[in-house]
Amino acid sequence: MFPGARAPLDEADYVIYGAPLDVSTTFQPGTRFGPERLRRFARTFDDYDHRTGHHFSKLAVHDAGDLHAWDDAAEYLQFLEGECADFADDGAIPILLGGEHTVTAANVRATDPEVYVTLDAHLDLREAYGGNPLSHATVTRRILEGDVENAVILGARTGSEAEWERATEADVTVVPPEDVADWEPDFDARTYLSVDIDAADPGFAPGTGTLEPYGLTPREMRDVVRAVAPQCVGFDVVEVNDRDDGQAATLGAKLCREFVFSHHASHRATGDR
Repeated sequence: MFPGARAPLDEADYVIYGAPLDVSTTFQPGTRFGPERLRRFARTFDDYDHRTGHHFSKLAVHDAGDLHAWDDAAEYLQFLEGECADFADDGAIPILLGGEHTVTAANVRATDPEVYVTLDAHLDLREAYGGNPLSHATVTRRILEGDVENAVILGARTGSEAEWERATEADVTVVPPEDVADWEPDFDARTYLSVDIDAADPGFAPGTGTLEPYGLTPREMRDVVRAVAPQCVGFDVVEVNDRDDGQAATLGAKLCREFVFSHHASHRATGDR
């Protein structure tokens, strides 16, 4: 169980759900261990958050466990979408712990946002990767083919020539790492936020599959989560693996808590659930 996620499912405002898919991961596999590591390395955190004045264990968070992964990614995503849609239909915010980035597409479909925001080193706009159209390297493109109106990719610093060309179209905004600290959301819309842990510089989070230097600092990623969380209908942390001493999982788990604290604080202030 994610530490502090003690609320009964029928009373939850936030539902944490593990999606340990690891079928298209390249270079350094191991995202199947991501949900377990995110939970384990969250154990060191104090329950109390001084900034918001709240205890995590009192914010109606439920941990629904994991949806055990299998090799058929399309079928798995269909099942995952159904599970996340059930959480959302009951009024909770589904929070996915990945797993490879492919799982994000299921939660996006389940929560039906207008804008997709992702912290990511990669554009993930490929039509296919290694002949596979349903891959961690194609997830943003697949999401844009659905009902999402716009994608904002924060921290991207690499991609194929075709991806960079796709990124020039009107429905994509790319914010390079050096500009993320000054970025603020300029939209008021139902939003989904995805944190690919490789957005961080590898010096901060080496436990991920596709390392890319010149990345973001943990503080820059934290500030994005705080800024975007208030208008979010879904959230995830993905691409954490077991190839480090817990740095990636610790950062990912902390950002997950930041999301809950920030979302709760903003909605409490407005009187919304």
